Amino acid sequence: MAVPPDIARRDARGPTKSRLREAITIMMRSHYCGQLNESLDGQEITLCGWVHRRRDHGGVIFLDIRDREGLAQVVFDPDRVETFATADKVRSEYVVKITGKVRLRPAGAVNPNMASGAIEVLGYDLEVLSEAETPPFPLNEYSDVGEETRLRYRFIDLRRPEMAAKLKLRSSITTSIRRYLDENGFLDVETPILTRATPEGARDYLVPSRTHAGSFFALPQSPQLFKQLLMVAGFDRYYQIAKCFRDEDLRADRQPEFTQIDIETSFLDETEIMGITEKMVRQLFKEVLNVEFGEFPHMTFEEAMRRYGSDKPDLRNPMELVDVADQLKDVEFKVFSGPANDPKCRVAALRVPGGASMPRKQIDDYTKFVSIYGARGLAYIKVNDRASGVEGLQSPIVKNIPLENLNVILDRVGAVDGDIVFFGADKAKIVCEALGALRIKLGTDLDLLTCEWAPMWVVDFPMFEENEDGSFTALHHPFTAPKCTPDELQANPATALSRAYDMVLNGTELGGGSIRIHRKEMQQAVFRLLGIEAAEQEEKFGFLLDALKFGAPPHGGLAFGLDRLVMLMTGAQSIREVIAFPKTQSAACVMTQAPGEVDNKALRELHIRLREQPKAE
Repeated sequence: MAVPPDIARRDARGPTKSRLREAITIMMRSHYCGQLNESLDGQEITLCGWVHRRRDHGGVIFLDIRDREGLAQVVFDPDRVETFATADKVRSEYVVKITGKVRLRPAGAVNPNMASGAIEVLGYDLEVLSEAETPPFPLNEYSDVGEETRLRYRFIDLRRPEMAAKLKLRSSITTSIRRYLDENGFLDVETPILTRATPEGARDYLVPSRTHAGSFFALPQSPQLFKQLLMVAGFDRYYQIAKCFRDEDLRADRQPEFTQIDIETSFLDETEIMGITEKMVRQLFKEVLNVEFGEFPHMTFEEAMRRYGSDKPDLRNPMELVDVADQLKDVEFKVFSGPANDPKCRVAALRVPGGASMPRKQIDDYTKFVSIYGARGLAYIKVNDRASGVEGLQSPIVKNIPLENLNVILDRVGAVDGDIVFFGADKAKIVCEALGALRIKLGTDLDLLTCEWAPMWVVDFPMFEENEDGSFTALHHPFTAPKCTPDELQANPATALSRAYDMVLNGTELGGGSIRIHRKEMQQAVFRLLGIEAAEQEEKFGFLLDALKFGAPPHGGLAFGLDRLVMLMTGAQSIREVIAFPKTQSAACVMTQAPGEVDNKALRELHIRLREQPKAE
């Protein structure tokens, strides 16, 4: 865009960025719609935006003009014949430029729901910059439009004020985080997007190499190894708002490409890292939402699983799982006595306050719900009148449990008249997942949540998960430091704890991190326990092992899921609502029709030949 001569002449060396912005403002708009208020009464202004709504009231035309900052009402009267004629022709979503004078709205006409609701603009000039066809759906918050259609026309969907507000809040969030990290000595450093595959728990997106036949790059699941190498290089405080990629099945809080707030530090222990990142999140919520957080409670992984059946418990929900296996070991009812006597199983109870009025159909629905997590049923006891003994308990299972044991169980869970108690009895993992998920669902369905926000830290995670065949998988990732020596780790890998920590908010993991391994012998010991022998270690991680022998400092970090954070702060139900151009549940972009086919010439250059798919009969 050309710069007006009077601005260019102010500096013979050329206009600065601020003067370029000034030039653009002079040539296009003077204000955003949402910036108009009573202080501008009587001033002439210029707006650019979209026609949100057009109304014709007895010879006076009203246009609501929309831009990214909000709406403004512009009035056109017949006195300006040419301008009025143009206003009569415009329709919704036309792009227009309007010059007019700000004036206070008449008494009784103020709109408290608009930032500019106390004023209106008397339109002098109206220029149509671009006409528009009728949009495929109305752009108001009350329209019920399928997600597929919204994503197909995402460029229109993003015009809706509520969608624009989410992306603006996302920008405010990243601005606050960058400012905090900059002020605390962190350096913003970019790491490669084209790298090599490393085991981080999900499938990699592979990129074929044209110049290295038969070889592939991988898109990073995280910048994990590169940020550790930056610590070895001496950049002791790093951060990056980084794009990451995982080829995995999708859920409401998953996307094939997502954004991490990636942080790494040297010479800080886990307490100090948790402290500095906790302060960042508290400051963020105060700045952006005016929400005050205090200190975050800490809970061990073992306690979280025992009390809530989850390593990311929602502390807004007052219900807890209670172990009752000791009261059911000797009953003849094998559904309970079998798991109660198996050290790899768990029998737990969940008291639901006021749940005795729950109809049978609702109980059946919850039984079907827990079956998703592998539960084979959902036993229950309705507590109608404890003083009446067994007669006051409504359940098909009470006849199988002695009254003495029933009373101990009901006392232990704190059951009173009007409650229902659900039971889970199976492998420990199934019971935790099923009752943990049921707890969350009941808390929402029955409106049991006690507060709006409940942040916390979960600490002391196990180093490994033991598989059915006795092998081990890293619970976080293989670069997490254990709380023991290499010899102790080798002797008792199944019980070893890691120096890992997760920040949890309202039952969602906001960020996960750990102190990293900074000694070569420890890293090799962890690799061996994961079944990665010396040759594979050298082939896949030789560069890391080399770095660890050349003076690696103690270091650790944490990565926040930016999309999840924005989802929680905006109250959205899915991270797709807070990403400008997300993928669908099947990892496709319906707007651009990606992924798409490529021609044979491009495949030959990449040394790839597609295998023919068998034709369906």
